Amino acid sequence: MRKSTVEAVNRLTARWAANRPEGASEPADPAGGTVFTAAGVWPLLALLADGAEGPARTELEQALGIPADTAADAARELLAALDGVRGLRAATGLWTRRDLPLEERWSAGLPEGAHRALTGDPGTDREALDAWAADRTDGLIDTMPAAVDRRTDLVLASALALRLTWEEPFAERPVPAPHGPWNGLRLRGLTVTHAFPDRIRVARGPCGPVTLLAVPGAPGSSGADVHLLLGEPGAPPADVLTTGIAEVTGALASSTASELPDGDAGPGLSLRTVDSARPEPVVRIDTVAFEIRAEHDLLRHPGLFGLRTAAEGPGHFPGISAAPLGVGSARQSAMARFHAEGFEAAAVTAVTMYRGGPRRSPYRVRRAEFGVSRPFGFLAVDRGSGLVLFAGWVTDPATLT
Repeated sequence: MRKSTVEAVNRLTARWAANRPEGASEPADPAGGTVFTAAGVWPLLALLADGAEGPARTELEQALGIPADTAADAARELLAALDGVRGLRAATGLWTRRDLPLEERWSAGLPEGAHRALTGDPGTDREALDAWAADRTDGLIDTMPAAVDRRTDLVLASALALRLTWEEPFAERPVPAPHGPWNGLRLRGLTVTHAFPDRIRVARGPCGPVTLLAVPGAPGSSGADVHLLLGEPGAPPADVLTTGIAEVTGALASSTASELPDGDAGPGLSLRTVDSARPEPVVRIDTVAFEIRAEHDLLRHPGLFGLRTAAEGPGHFPGISAAPLGVGSARQSAMARFHAEGFEAAAVTAVTMYRGGPRRSPYRVRRAEFGVSRPFGFLAVDRGSGLVLFAGWVTDPATLT
């Protein structure tokens, strides 16, 4: 994968993590869980940027972190590289109404066989889109996260599905939680013992120390590892995530368990020197299994994804179609499962677009202009009765900071 593209996607991942210390789907509950992938969003934003103009192009370019005129090539290279990672499936799909004209230069850049037709019947189209999502994620995601109705002219989607088995499987056992937020629960505990202390690192971020554990996939099963992150009690989830992202991408230094002194070396990490009959170090890991699903509405954070102008109305994507298109929805469904034998994660991201008619000015009219540049009054009047509900006088209008 091109280094500049990887760095750009990682930056979006970090911004998303920092922007969403969220509950499963909404940012209001910082104590909840979530799963998301910027790698599923970034290629779609790049393809949109390639066909955009004006402010929409500028905003998408800023979200991508690379020039818009190189974005499509970078997206295609990234998608091909993702599909080449062992254990990972990556797919791109495009669906359009048959009467929607597409710019050949733009559509020719999509993967072969990606383009399909929308019928205009929401039920039929929904069935086809859901079937694609389920097939491309091996059933891990069974619904396309797209708002599809009779106005939908275009759906652009990506799918990612990762499966790996552990190099060293965990043993599973019930574990009672003696304290903390899980107190009283009977947990599905996972434990393993090995001789690789350097798989444990401690990094220091804005929330203090964070302990990272690398759990590698078995050779040949996957080109991916999973890193577990543990911060101090009460540390903001966003800070723990961004610290972990910085460490695993090499932007933040860390110390391995081999390098740290005996004692409480990091959150959840205790080190000591003991007598042993064997020369190898001993590492014992105790964690818990989990499965989590999340739904993300990307338009709740349009600035983060460069979609503010694109979602305000049609007419921003002449490089995609001569018809004036605007973004109607942008969503992601994601899941992750961590268990004794391995790890699965999947996400489907979908952007829907609709067309609007060109603006026409068939009449000649008079125009009046009114400007306010000194103190003024206002009235709020009930239309039915003429009752003045509120009245006031403005001397200090709002100002930009």
